[in-house]
Amino acid sequence: MNSDLSPSFQFRNDILHVDDVAIPDIVATVGTPVYVYSRQKFERQYHLLETSIAVFGGQICYAVKANSNLAVLKIFNALGAGFDIVSGGELQRVMAAGADAGRVVFSGVGKSAADIDLALKLDIGCFNVESAAELARIAERARLLGKVAAVAIRVNPDVDPKTHPYISTGLKENKFGVPAAQALALYDFIQSNDHLRAAGLACHIGSQITTPQPMIEALENLLKLIDQLQDNGIELDHLDLGGGFSATYDTEPPFDFADYSERVVAALDNRKIQIVVEPGRFLVANGGILVTTVEYLKPQPSDEHHNFAVTDAAMNDLIRPALYQAWHGVDNVARRDPNAARRWDIVGPVCESADFLAKDRLLTIEPGDLLAVYSAGAYAMVQASNYNSRGRPPEVLVEGDSFSVIRRRETSTDMLRLELPER
Repeated sequence: MNSDLSPSFQFRNDILHVDDVAIPDIVATVGTPVYVYSRQKFERQYHLLETSIAVFGGQICYAVKANSNLAVLKIFNALGAGFDIVSGGELQRVMAAGADAGRVVFSGVGKSAADIDLALKLDIGCFNVESAAELARIAERARLLGKVAAVAIRVNPDVDPKTHPYISTGLKENKFGVPAAQALALYDFIQSNDHLRAAGLACHIGSQITTPQPMIEALENLLKLIDQLQDNGIELDHLDLGGGFSATYDTEPPFDFADYSERVVAALDNRKIQIVVEPGRFLVANGGILVTTVEYLKPQPSDEHHNFAVTDAAMNDLIRPALYQAWHGVDNVARRDPNAARRWDIVGPVCESADFLAKDRLLTIEPGDLLAVYSAGAYAMVQASNYNSRGRPPEVLVEGDSFSVIRRRETSTDMLRLELPER
């Protein structure tokens, strides 16, 4: 088992528990597939990060896109987090969770006029602006609404985070942010506009970053720009360094926060500016699992062929393996004799060859067994779909020795409700 999961996910009497709740007890109530989250794990991750960045007074803005369930948002709101959003829908979610709009940062390259208007009316903390065209739109919407928009230009520092290309966001070929040279001109525009206020400077170079080095390189580039802005008489409130801190799925080393914090302090060199970080995956990935039932086994007569364990969970419930070639640990919920183990591909019922949760796993499996797919607290339910007209699973939150359904299972009626039958 991934060591980053414990102590929230442990075997007791050969049955996997989430904190003090046995997984079969949850399944008996809600069935499978089901996402199960540990509140204690979420809180421990938050406190670990909070303590690590306290040395430079960092502010955490949870990246809602990682896991946007209202109950999860309420947990981080109660812990004191702000929120990093990328859509008007996410803004409505954090407001429904009781968040202070003044602690919301709005990122993303494609903000619509309706999204911007909503954010302006709610007086959010800051827009992270990704293009000259977006800045012009925000200025115009603010003028029409009689508002002053707090903005930060997101700079693309052209730093390679050494991660999967789909989650790299800080290279010049990526769609995010603007070059530093263009940022200077945009800040001049901000200063000349009565409906804009230069609040900060932002960047985000990617996700699942395992070492501080690329983050520090990006920080050093941004600080040079801040010094240039100060020389031009532009003083900023904050520097948003984005997120990207890695979670351990398999054998990745844990992110070295002690080294990161020490190097951030050294790079700041006594500059007085608020640092904002936007973690998502790091806080929630290993606080959740996807529990699924084995429907059928398709063993093969030869080792030249794959053995398939067909489960009731599929790529529409966890698309990361198909989309990113991501690795997720898999365990039996009830331990079986390891001497009878075979190598299995864990696949779902969706009609795609890409429909797999894990490949080549050494497991002892029987039909009807429950399997736990680890590290499903981030980018699982938020990326789930209704492909093959499959309802999305419920979400369950464990709090100590009790659990509650925080999103019920989606039914066929739910899926059909928005469709208009032919009259």
